[in-house]
Amino acid sequence: MKAVVLAQPGTADSLVLTERPDPSPGPGEAVVRLHAAALNHRDLFLRSGATSQGFPPFVMGSDGAGVVEAVGPGVTSVRPGDPVVINPTLSCGTCPACLAGEHSLCDRFQILGGPSDGTLAEFVRVPAQNLYPKPQHLDFRQAAALPLALATAWRAVVSRGRLQPGETVLIHGIGGGVALYALQIAVAMGARAIVTSSSDDKLRRALEMGASAAIHYRREDVAARVKELTDGRGADLVVDSGGRLTLPISVEAVRRGGRIAYFGATTGAEGTLNFRALFWKQVALLGTTMSNQSEFAAALRFVGHVRLVPQVARVFPLAEAAQAFTLLERGEQFGKVVLAVAPA
Repeated sequence: MKAVVLAQPGTADSLVLTERPDPSPGPGEAVVRLHAAALNHRDLFLRSGATSQGFPPFVMGSDGAGVVEAVGPGVTSVRPGDPVVINPTLSCGTCPACLAGEHSLCDRFQILGGPSDGTLAEFVRVPAQNLYPKPQHLDFRQAAALPLALATAWRAVVSRGRLQPGETVLIHGIGGGVALYALQIAVAMGARAIVTSSSDDKLRRALEMGASAAIHYRREDVAARVKELTDGRGADLVVDSGGRLTLPISVEAVRRGGRIAYFGATTGAEGTLNFRALFWKQVALLGTTMSNQSEFAAALRFVGHVRLVPQVARVFPLAEAAQAFTLLERGEQFGKVVLAVAPA
């Protein structure tokens, strides 16, 4: 099979399109013939060597959708020919966290595409329990854009953030996959969403998608503007993936007794906070990552019920993976960067 392999950490030139043996399913496993895959910022971290999770060489990519090619012994949940979306999170299934349904807290928690082989390939082998029916209203390229970003947004907004209809949520950095799913989930739930960006075009498009207000963070004081928009109260929930530069703003912008769902460090992993504001306002600072199996299933049901359509920024052929990574690295896209593995 053709596959995009990370030969060694580095630039986009470190990605190599090569031939790999076709995988075969073992007990409890299935092989998926991929139609499309999608990129995440995690792929940039792995490629650059900024995380120790990957050990090259391996096939990159976490997100994917396709058709079941073959199943191993004991598999009854899917059959060859089934159109599926892949949940890329892997856990042991036997530890106390897994038995409690908290798979993302498993000590052996992993994600496809580093160190295990991922989805930037014609085929991928995964546990059959990680395969879910593709939402019928989506094509394969749209469905491939769902997994990691949707799972992260769902856990941040719904499971951890517990956003309620009528509440106000502040979403930093609109334009990336997780932020856009957070916006779409919030709007569909009947919440009020305030978004930020340094791009007028991204802010305009977010308003067209249902955001109640948009803040250009280079021209406006985000926390002050949020308070103005909420009659001095502040946001009920803040969805923050920025870290060093955004978390202090989140603490200032959230209401007394509010929640901050925090899951990233794109502006830096270390910084300072106003601890007095954190405890005096009784803010709940909620660390969060990817969702559990039950949450992933719930998120997909939600997608089908509200007929949510992912924002696909651009589609590249698999052979142009390096160009796709370069686009993602520039951060100019609005939505997910997708790779077409099979013809549409």
